[in-house]
Amino acid sequence: MIEAEVTVARVEEAVAVYSDEVVVDQPERKVVMTLADVAVAFGGRTAVRDVTFDVHAGEVTALIGPSGSGKTTLLRALNRMHDTVRTAAVTGTVRLGDLDVYAPSTDPTLLRSRVGMVFQRPNPFPTMSIYENAVAGLKFNGVRKKSLLDEAAESALIGAALWDSVKDRMKAHASTLSGGEQQRLCIARALAVEPEVLLMDEPTSALDPIATKRIEELVVELKDRVTIIIVTHNMQQAMRVSDRCAFLLMGEDKAGELIEFGPTATLFSEPTDPRTLDYVNGRFG
Repeated sequence: MIEAEVTVARVEEAVAVYSDEVVVDQPERKVVMTLADVAVAFGGRTAVRDVTFDVHAGEVTALIGPSGSGKTTLLRALNRMHDTVRTAAVTGTVRLGDLDVYAPSTDPTLLRSRVGMVFQRPNPFPTMSIYENAVAGLKFNGVRKKSLLDEAAESALIGAALWDSVKDRMKAHASTLSGGEQQRLCIARALAVEPEVLLMDEPTSALDPIATKRIEELVVELKDRVTIIIVTHNMQQAMRVSDRCAFLLMGEDKAGELIEFGPTATLFSEPTDPRTLDYVNGRFG
């Protein structure tokens, strides 16, 4: 009980500081991705339903909610990762600019070049070099010119705040890097193909606090270069890195549903739904 009270106090303190520091009246940014009545089902059982919100350029959008509320399921629907699951079905509309993500004419491989993904645990190709990892996506897309690959590798590694520590050992295996460095290498691999949107599924959950802090700083630095959608269980992390939040919660039918979406400062300080208030204050989840 005491530990829970301390957690609530820390969240409330962070909300107060965050609310004081953030200027809510920012000019509206361009909509990069639109979700309208999105639902995901597996074998006929609905896992996520009725999700509608817009993702804005130059921002970090956080998906928050308890385990089982459908955050990762929703995230993976945004670049058709569920295509590999035979029983999966995605309904509603997901648009990337003017592109209908689920139109029959949309090439999932090309889509994933525009909507990259960084997974929960670092997943570099361990037997490949740091350099080969950084340019793997480009090579997959047919780029072979060494000067282009070299330039892209350096740019991506700089963008992932990894260049200074690896520039003299680019031929070393990715497995020689620390966990935090491996995750930044995965971010560099995604950045190398210059995506418009970067999906991040709990990218710090397997990292120590120091590496977590660096990844959080990197997320904030990158949002001017790529629009980011991040899944996190950590409410304080959501407050630190995101501009807008989507709160998902499992309904009575065991399907995740969108309870509230809006600017992070507002959602944490003045939510419109009492369930959101209970969650951000640590009363459940």
